[in-house]
Amino acid sequence: MTGYFRLLSDRWPAMAFGFLAVFWGNVGQTFFLGVFSAPIQQSLGLTSGTYGAVYSLATLASAITVVWAGSLIDRVSLRRYTTVLCLGLALATFLMFNAADVIMLAAGFYCLRLFGQALLPHTGMTTMARAFDDNRGKSLSVASSGVPVGEIIMPLLGVTLIGLVGWQNTFLSLSLFMLVLVLPLMRLLLRLAQFPDLPEHHEPDATKAVKPAQARMLLLSDRRYWLALPGLMAPPFIVTGIFIHQDYVVASQGWTLEWFALCFVVYGTVHWLTSLCVGVLVDRFTAVRLLPFYLLPMALGLVALATLSGFWVAMLLMILMAMTIGSIPSIIGALWPEMYGVEHLGTIRSMNMALSVFATSLSPIVYGLCIDNAVHPDVLFMASAAYVVLAAILIGKSYRAPSHSTD
Repeated sequence: MTGYFRLLSDRWPAMAFGFLAVFWGNVGQTFFLGVFSAPIQQSLGLTSGTYGAVYSLATLASAITVVWAGSLIDRVSLRRYTTVLCLGLALATFLMFNAADVIMLAAGFYCLRLFGQALLPHTGMTTMARAFDDNRGKSLSVASSGVPVGEIIMPLLGVTLIGLVGWQNTFLSLSLFMLVLVLPLMRLLLRLAQFPDLPEHHEPDATKAVKPAQARMLLLSDRRYWLALPGLMAPPFIVTGIFIHQDYVVASQGWTLEWFALCFVVYGTVHWLTSLCVGVLVDRFTAVRLLPFYLLPMALGLVALATLSGFWVAMLLMILMAMTIGSIPSIIGALWPEMYGVEHLGTIRSMNMALSVFATSLSPIVYGLCIDNAVHPDVLFMASAAYVVLAAILIGKSYRAPSHSTD
C-alpha cells in the first residue's frame, strides 16, 4: 500500500480528478437510479413494463452515441471535454426534475446514461491510463474506486433526499450541485494536475496517423478482440440482469430484500478492495497476464447461486461478483494501452464502453423474458455461469503475453 500513498502524495490532483470523474458518473448508474423507480412510476402513472422499456431504449441510444462522443477525448482539449460532460450531467438531472411525461423521462434517462454512466467514467479512466506508465494499474484502481464508494454512499443518499424533498427536487439539487461545485472543482483539479490538453504522439507505427474510424477498424479487424468480446460483455450483462431483477432473485432463493441490501454494502467494499489489490498486480505482472483469470470468481458465484441454498449464498454471490467487477478497471483499463498504445485510447475505450452499455440495456430484457416464460431459476443461473465460463476460455485465448526466448 506504500506505493498508493506515494502516488497519492506525488500526484494527488490527477488522482482526485480521475476518482471524481468516475464517482460523479454514478448519478447515471442503475444502482443509484433504481431508488427512484417506484416514485417515478407512481408519479407518472407508468407500469413496470413501460418504465423498463423506456430505461432500456434510452440506455441503448446512449450506447450508440458513445461510439462517437467517447472518441472526441482523443482530439479536443481535456478541460473543454470535461466541462461539456459536467454541463451535460447538470442538464440530465434538470431534465429529470422537469420529467412530467414519458418523452421527457426518456430524454432525462438518455442524458444520464450518456454523460453519467458512460462518458464521465470514460474520461477519468482514459486520462489515468494516458497519464501514467509505471503506475498505470494503481492509478486506474484509484480512479475506479469511485464506483464502489458510490455503491456504498449514493443509494442511501438518494433514499434520504427523496424522503426529505421528493424525487424531482432531488434531481434539481443534483443539477445545481454539478454547476456550483463539481464543475469548478474538476476544472481546478485539471489545472493543478497539468495534464497535456491532447495526448502525446509517441505510439507504435501500427497506430500512428490513424483517424478514429480507422482506429475502430484496427480494433475490429483484430481476431484477438473478437475472442475477448464475450468476456468483456459478460460482467455488465450478468450483474445488470441480476440487480435489475433482484426481487425475482431474492424470492427464488428465499432471502429477504433487507438481507440482500446488506449484501450490497459488502459488495461495494469487496469491489473497492479488489480494485486496489489488482491495481498493484497489474503493475507487477501486466494486464495481459491477469486477463484469463478475472472472470472466474463470477462464474463460481453463479454456480453457487444455481446449486446451493441458504442466506449465506447471497453474501458469497456478492463477494465473488465484486471480485470480478473490481478487477475490470485495472485489468481491462490497462490492457488497451498495453496492446494498442495510448494515442487512440479514447476511441478504443469508447467502443468498449458502448458495448458494455449495450449489454446493460440487453440483459434486463433477456432475463425478463426468461422469468416471464417460467424458466427455472437454477437453469437460468447455471446457463449464466456456463456463458461466463465459455467467455473466460475464449478471453484466455485472445490477448497473450509475449513469450521470452531463453536463447
